[in-house]
Amino acid sequence: MSSSLLPEQEHFAVCFTGHRPEKLPDGNLLHLLQSLLFTEVRDAVSQGADTFYCGMARGADLWAADAILYFKQQNPGLRLICAVPFPEHGKGLRGEERYHYLSILHAADDVVCVSPVYSYDCYRKRNAYMIGHSRRLIALVADMQSGTGQTIRMAERAGLEIRRISIEAAKVHKPTHSFFL
Repeated sequence: MSSSLLPEQEHFAVCFTGHRPEKLPDGNLLHLLQSLLFTEVRDAVSQGADTFYCGMARGADLWAADAILYFKQQNPGLRLICAVPFPEHGKGLRGEERYHYLSILHAADDVVCVSPVYSYDCYRKRNAYMIGHSRRLIALVADMQSGTGQTIRMAERAGLEIRRISIEAAKVHKPTHSFFL
């Protein structure tokens, strides 16, 4: 069937939440979680997602951004928007983590700074901003009593479609690609 005869897909936006590396397992189980995250991004792209909001936290957020940039190579119409909670976010990173963070900011289509200065609720405001601009949340979650859990509950109240990636799910799946290996 010719692609011109296929129905037009509805475009939509996706945002991410997830834990920092120290709250996640390491080794093969971490690779499986990353593989499931990559698969969720791939599936979102194939279903019509064209805009992705990344909160720029170490761990799940930056891994999601890596996957988006990978798919952007084949589909330049995809947009990566980095939503940073305050201007100095990321300044404490050093070495490879700092390079990774700055590389993603540089490759993004847009960077939105949600709060002009650090405040006790700037991360919540960043999460609310991303949720307010998205239809789907992809969450890599190990602990619901966390900022990630708070973001999932915020997305539920907003009516977003939520795709959860859990450690339990990673234990029963095998990676279908080697992007994070």
